[in-house]
Amino acid sequence: MRTLTLLLLFICISLTAQETSFAPNRIMIQFDKQYTPEGIESMLSSSTFMDVHQQINMQSIQCIGNKKRKDTYVIVFQTSTYTLDQVIELYKEIDAIHIVEKDYVMTGGGRQFLIPDDPLFYNRQWSMFNDGTFPLTTATDDADIDMDEAWDITTGDENIIIAVIDSGLRYSHPEFQDRIWENAGETIDGIDNDGNGYIDDILGWDFAYDDDNPVDDHGHGTNVTSILGMKGDNNIGYAGVNWNSQIMTIKALDNANSGFYSWMIDAIYYAVDNGSHVINMSIGGNSPSSLLEEAVNYSYSENVPIVISTGNQNSVIQYPARYENAIAAGSTNPDDSRSAPFFWSDSSGSNFGPEIDYVAPGNYIYGANFSSDTNYNSYWGGTSQAAPHIAGVISLMLSIDPSLTIDQINEILINTSEDMVGPSNEDTPGFDNFFGHGRINARDALNNVTLGLENQNNIQIAIHPNPVSSAGIITVTTLENVQLSIYTMSGQKIDITNEYISGTHQVRFPKLSRGIYTLEITTEKGDKEYKKYIIK
Repeated sequence: MRTLTLLLLFICISLTAQETSFAPNRIMIQFDKQYTPEGIESMLSSSTFMDVHQQINMQSIQCIGNKKRKDTYVIVFQTSTYTLDQVIELYKEIDAIHIVEKDYVMTGGGRQFLIPDDPLFYNRQWSMFNDGTFPLTTATDDADIDMDEAWDITTGDENIIIAVIDSGLRYSHPEFQDRIWENAGETIDGIDNDGNGYIDDILGWDFAYDDDNPVDDHGHGTNVTSILGMKGDNNIGYAGVNWNSQIMTIKALDNANSGFYSWMIDAIYYAVDNGSHVINMSIGGNSPSSLLEEAVNYSYSENVPIVISTGNQNSVIQYPARYENAIAAGSTNPDDSRSAPFFWSDSSGSNFGPEIDYVAPGNYIYGANFSSDTNYNSYWGGTSQAAPHIAGVISLMLSIDPSLTIDQINEILINTSEDMVGPSNEDTPGFDNFFGHGRINARDALNNVTLGLENQNNIQIAIHPNPVSSAGIITVTTLENVQLSIYTMSGQKIDITNEYISGTHQVRFPKLSRGIYTLEITTEKGDKEYKKYIIK
């Protein structure tokens, strides 16, 4: 009865998750960029701010986000005189303030279910290896990310750091033995030894409860992290995407699987500033925030890809996955259809829209348990479970070539993701709003990185954007003279450049129908390279 009650509670949370929710006693503010940290500190102690703080009975003010600029704060107050909107107006009237926002609530996406014990990897981890016999729902042979073949290329580099922003982790679990990132600049002595703004953050940070113990007290974070990073080939449990890289645990969801945007903002800056190479964030909210977008953009500017779940309401994509510099992850079923619904609710579904980037398996996904080292019988479903598949593959790509930029990673994933695997009414040729650029394929992505390293002294060329609009303009940068041609799916060759070009040029594509094409790049020596190109 208790299990049923919890399941019903999870479903009720899901059905109401699309409604906008925010804290009635919290706001976020950001000062204009012209002010220095010293100037901001002085203003905060001025009579202008002290008067407002007294009026709203301010309980606390804490710097969040970019700790170098120290220009963004979350304010907690307790007032019976002013409404939240009136408090926002009080701060907007201060000339030095650039942004004032509500602190919206976001939640983790997956849902858990318990079943009796069964054989583990081959019978359960259909996302990695799918032979069409998965017992819980309809399955299709090879509707997976070919993970078993990708491990032949790499199982992860121990120098790569993967940050997981979630409800925390059971980091004592044997699946993560010797894998947990430790802050080498910190010691447990009650002092902020490395000067990063956090005391004794040896194992990461807990922004939900503001302490140095990011342990999982809900379950969502442990499942998400296990998909991405359980140790493989160790004779227990399951195999994660990446077996060897370090896992940085950052807790930004509480024991109800809920959190504030301000926690999320701080978590992103923490992950980037403390050396992560890729971030997974299986969390979403329904309201825009320029401060949250700024945090995502900061991650992009520091070349740290951030993979974010799109949400499970079978509706528009949530924030921050909707932002341009996020990598937005949708979910597929064991038969390669879009997850709509997930197993836990008939009204659920993988969110869709023009902001989606890729899809990955996300329904009926088994993993480690947050309250036990030996219970492997729980599975979850959501875009929360799709995102760590993608983040894990990116971590393996970086294990092969840590110099990859986010744009290069996206180019490889676009070129190697499998298109038209789902129903034809949703998964159309090229980019679409339901499957994005396609369902990722780990084997092909890693092979592409490996071949790129082998061929990096051949034709050096950058072409963007990809996809391009019909009759759109592309920018071509090349170190040697090249000609460009394109082949249609029927094999017809269309010349794009009649002369050899080098340097940086803007080139107009001929008007073509939507779909996938092959771009041929030819040097004066006759060397050729081919890239998949998408017309949207």
